Amino acid sequence: MWRRLYDWVVAAAGHRHAPRWLAVLAFTEACVFPIPPEAMLAPMTLARPRRGWHYALLATLASTAGGLVGYAIGMWFIDVVQPALAQLGYLGAYHQAQAWFSRYGVLIVVLAGFTPIPYKVFTIAAGVAGMIVAPFVLASLVGRGLRFGLVAGLVIWLGPAFEAHVLKYINWIGWCCLVAAILSLTGFVLA
Repeated sequence: MWRRLYDWVVAAAGHRHAPRWLAVLAFTEACVFPIPPEAMLAPMTLARPRRGWHYALLATLASTAGGLVGYAIGMWFIDVVQPALAQLGYLGAYHQAQAWFSRYGVLIVVLAGFTPIPYKVFTIAAGVAGMIVAPFVLASLVGRGLRFGLVAGLVIWLGPAFEAHVLKYINWIGWCCLVAAILSLTGFVLA
């Protein structure tokens, strides 16, 4: 299953509109979509290593823009969602997220942008917490830039060896990423 998805993404990464698709993927992943942009960034960089840094920058900017949409969702629609949170018993997690933003502010956004924890959870929570927009954008640029830059740098540095390692363990990596995403989201909700 994961190998087929990888093969499809690699094929799409070679398409002339791949940079646009990468931008759309990075944008939507930051606010609603579950597939991480690295799934397209890595094969695109592998196919055109000289463009890798450009692709990483494109993903960073698009993800930050998508993060602003997530922020707006949290800021303007939490009143609609909050009664459901209370009914489902998640109101405590909501208050915990607010406390984290009050205590750690920009740092939590930088870490969320870099780690495999779903970024959209933190973009929406930043809007809920009413974080000041300029530091949010700066933290998003730093966190996402570090993450996408690391991916592009590793692909440029390791080249085809990177693909060989990824293909060898693609099923294992895919399932681990899925489990990590579920555990991260569950941990955030239950914290």
